[in-house]
Amino acid sequence: MARGFEIAKGFEDKEINLPIRKTKLSAGYDFEAAEDTVVPAFKRGDGPTLIKTGIKAYMEEDEVLYLYNRSSNPKKKGLILANSVGVVDADYYGNPDNDGHIMFAFLNTRSEDVLIKKGEAIGQGVFSKYLTVDNDQAGGERTGGFGSTSK
Repeated sequence: MARGFEIAKGFEDKEINLPIRKTKLSAGYDFEAAEDTVVPAFKRGDGPTLIKTGIKAYMEEDEVLYLYNRSSNPKKKGLILANSVGVVDADYYGNPDNDGHIMFAFLNTRSEDVLIKKGEAIGQGVFSKYLTVDNDQAGGERTGGFGSTSK
């Protein structure tokens, strides 16, 4: 098993494209929206809009998939990632809540709604190794999906 992408459960018949790198020196794999989604105009107190990708990622136990915004999104569309950088842990894959479905959490800084069309590039994912400290005691097991690590 090294690392890769698969279609998440419930999206098998939705014509989802697996993320790809556009050039041989690109670090990131480009993710697309799985369906049309409106990101509402900024209103104080509103939470982020989750844009579905229909994708899940598998990787080695000492790896992580970082999710980054497209560099053009803030200027062209006013879209920023609510969490700055998304972190997809290896044990998110296939979890019982949502099968490891990857979503991007966007806030719209503009005063008008933004429509993201199905198939539109929304962000990129970069795989990376990570390190742990001496005497690391982590032993918990993931029991949920999006935002479940601290529950």
